[in-house]
Amino acid sequence: MKFLRNLLAAILGTLIALGIVVMFFVIIAAVAGSSEEPIKVKDNSILEITFDQPLKDYGGKYEFTDIDFKFEEYNGLNNVLLAIEKAAEDDKIKGISIYNSFLMTGSANTRTIREALEKFKESGKFVYAYGDFYAQKDYYLATVADSIFLNPTGNLDFRGLSSEVLYLKDLQENSGIKMEVIRHGKYKSAVEPYLTNEMSAENREQISELLESIWSTYLGDISESRGMEVSQLDAFADELAARTPELALQNAFVDKLAYLDEYNGLLRKQLAIEKDEDMNKISILKYAEYAAKKVKTAGKDKIAVIYAQGEIGYGKGNDNYIGQETMFKSLKDAREDDKVKAIVMRINSPGGMALTSDIIWREIEITKKVKPVIVSMGNLAASGGYYMAVAGDKIFAEPSTITGSIGVFATIPNVSELANKWGINAEQVNTNKNSTIYSVFEKDNENFKKYAKEGIEEFYQTFLKRVSDGRNMEVAEVDSVAQGRVWTGIQAKERGLVDEIGGLDDAVAFAAESEELEDYAVKNYPVYETSIEELLQNFSGLGFMKGKEQLLKEELGEEAYQILQQMKSVTAKKGLQARMPFEMNIK
Repeated sequence: MKFLRNLLAAILGTLIALGIVVMFFVIIAAVAGSSEEPIKVKDNSILEITFDQPLKDYGGKYEFTDIDFKFEEYNGLNNVLLAIEKAAEDDKIKGISIYNSFLMTGSANTRTIREALEKFKESGKFVYAYGDFYAQKDYYLATVADSIFLNPTGNLDFRGLSSEVLYLKDLQENSGIKMEVIRHGKYKSAVEPYLTNEMSAENREQISELLESIWSTYLGDISESRGMEVSQLDAFADELAARTPELALQNAFVDKLAYLDEYNGLLRKQLAIEKDEDMNKISILKYAEYAAKKVKTAGKDKIAVIYAQGEIGYGKGNDNYIGQETMFKSLKDAREDDKVKAIVMRINSPGGMALTSDIIWREIEITKKVKPVIVSMGNLAASGGYYMAVAGDKIFAEPSTITGSIGVFATIPNVSELANKWGINAEQVNTNKNSTIYSVFEKDNENFKKYAKEGIEEFYQTFLKRVSDGRNMEVAEVDSVAQGRVWTGIQAKERGLVDEIGGLDDAVAFAAESEELEDYAVKNYPVYETSIEELLQNFSGLGFMKGKEQLLKEELGEEAYQILQQMKSVTAKKGLQARMPFEMNIK
């Protein structure tokens, strides 16, 4: 019986392994096939803008190190913007439909797409928007349209911005698991939830001013597009004046209440086709791939755009986190390429490991001695992200970019109270008095706090000096806008932390102008290196298997899962951290 059980287990294991291998090669074949099969754009087509996945700055180029296989993703913001630009010139594209966008990206990138659509409208082609439900960010994007349509039983959310911070002090005391915190900066509140049960006045001040600045940008743009006074829009938000479809129409948030078939009927009229004729639509991501493959890449001169996106970690790095190895290779390749005349660093990061931030800062410093380095900030370029940015020759930020956060902290888990509750006693044997300077099973000692604080203070002073040198400011002046405080792009410009308000296109245009380039192409970095082994390690399961994150969400619920992830995020961090002072989820 035992033999049969072991045999069946071995057979099952073999079948699963073979299934994974087969699935892997199917995926590879599908990627290879899709990259080779040409995308066709039919005459009299509509470009449909809708997103069903988070939008990164850069889709990425990938290279397998153990087999001869390369591929590129075309689902980044850079490709979306190129697609909208090329659609304006494409005679086959007659207009754009923004349909239930559900845009999963930050406020700065949303505004960038909105600006690209404003430019598209200069071509004389139409832009319409339809939604069953408009979240605030989606409505902000939709207001660029010539006309906005809402499902008669749908919903439009327009109530102002809010941000929620979870406080975990009581949870720590009840569980016996706590975080030992050392920080510098009265606004460095990433660790505040572990120290108190309520928001500090300083944190409330900075979040309030941050939201007000972003909301002001929203209102200003919507006011211009919809022909409504800012004060009226603000009053409407207070009154929830778009809470029903009828109110949304009555108060001019939308132009018409219509079902999808009625909206499609309007699109058919624009295309001058009959009701029974097929309507040609192409998705933004499909068209992005089409446009990217048609754009000129060969040219005498090039501008390199290096994307640094995600939290700052240590090591190789990938399309989700910034590591020094990938950044080193990208910067080195760009500065040693004779065709590359200037470099644009596109930073979209809340910060992270202080050591890595400094290592990359140094490499940018080396690079700008060879070629100019212009920085473009995305949704976030905070703390460690800003640390890297100050090495650039010039910094561009979007109005709603979240940046600054010049500060540093460290968090170390401690389970001494839990250990006592469970009857666990940890004994140490040392060769020197500080051999066990800290143990998660023992209460922290004064020596540990002293030396940790010393490291925090030393790095904070280094951070101030980096900003002082990079921005040509006095250290005291930097300190006055530092202390871990975050700023929007507009606020940062007012305080000398950035040079210009503008997007990635503006940064690239400035780089070209400064080098007097007229005929040039953009070359994107990094190329992310991977392998079959690495891909299989990250493979979350076959079609019938759920990833552990999904299972946890289902078992714990969304709110409890968020708390778990927040604690996991902090406990997983190694060394000093230069990152955003809070987890920001704008609603």
